Amino acid sequence: MSGPLEGRIALVAGATRGAGRGIAVELGAAGATVYVTGRSTRAHRSEYDRPETIEDTADLVSAAGGHGIAVAVDHLDRSAVRALVDRIADERGRLDVLVNDIWGGEKLFEWDTPVWEHDLDNGLRLLRLAVETHAVTSHFALPLLLRNPGGLVVEVTDGTAGYNRDTYRVNFFYDLAKASVLRMAFALGHELGPRGATALALTPGWLRSEIMLDAYGVREENWHDALDRAPHFAISETPHFVGRAVAALAADPDVARHNGQSLSSGGLARVYGFTDLDGSRPDAWRYLVEVQDAGKPADVTGYR
Repeated sequence: MSGPLEGRIALVAGATRGAGRGIAVELGAAGATVYVTGRSTRAHRSEYDRPETIEDTADLVSAAGGHGIAVAVDHLDRSAVRALVDRIADERGRLDVLVNDIWGGEKLFEWDTPVWEHDLDNGLRLLRLAVETHAVTSHFALPLLLRNPGGLVVEVTDGTAGYNRDTYRVNFFYDLAKASVLRMAFALGHELGPRGATALALTPGWLRSEIMLDAYGVREENWHDALDRAPHFAISETPHFVGRAVAALAADPDVARHNGQSLSSGGLARVYGFTDLDGSRPDAWRYLVEVQDAGKPADVTGYR
């Protein structure tokens, strides 16, 4: 391995697919050893019932130049999370980067459905998967991360603090989940900053995840074909873009300047100079405010 993160140990919790996979792979490309967790394995699928697995993610990490290690973990299972952290401590003796990307809610929320009409069990399950998992993981992992100065915690969410403050997101449960993760990063910043570590919230833009591509009936190679159906999809980005944001943060010796903040992949691309796979720098959250939500025709000129 070689790269700016050689010798660094990362845990990407929720790395089966989407942003988590992109983050894990880009940390590996920078030379890190990356523990990747999730519930979907080659032997057993989660309720998503999708083909992506944590073993596949670990292989991609290693192929990118890092060392990927797949560990099957349900992050609602406290004993499993404790065992995971104990394993990292035994095998590596340190943890430098924790990425809380656990979500699992795609099949649980109903668009534009008020709380009194929404399935209550599904809504509460969504909150457990999206919020409780992050708290459980931080509870057990942070003592190991704090053994050495300079640790980084990334809370992955959907939307910046400013956007989510002013915008109703999907429904009561979804809105609450994403706002909670933003606040988690803020609170962790207060608790970790004085102890020599950094916590922040990070959102990708409109993500071309495996699930999103399937929803539009396209692949990464022909994603532009979805623009007839969803013109604003032109601002979308690959999971590697947010992955490169995390890798840049982890390699920044002055990352503490971001402590407690809400950041976006597009915003950080301007700070650190990285690009998406196609060489562009899509700034989705600025575009959403200034173009899509403003009711203007799709036009990404000046936004990527």
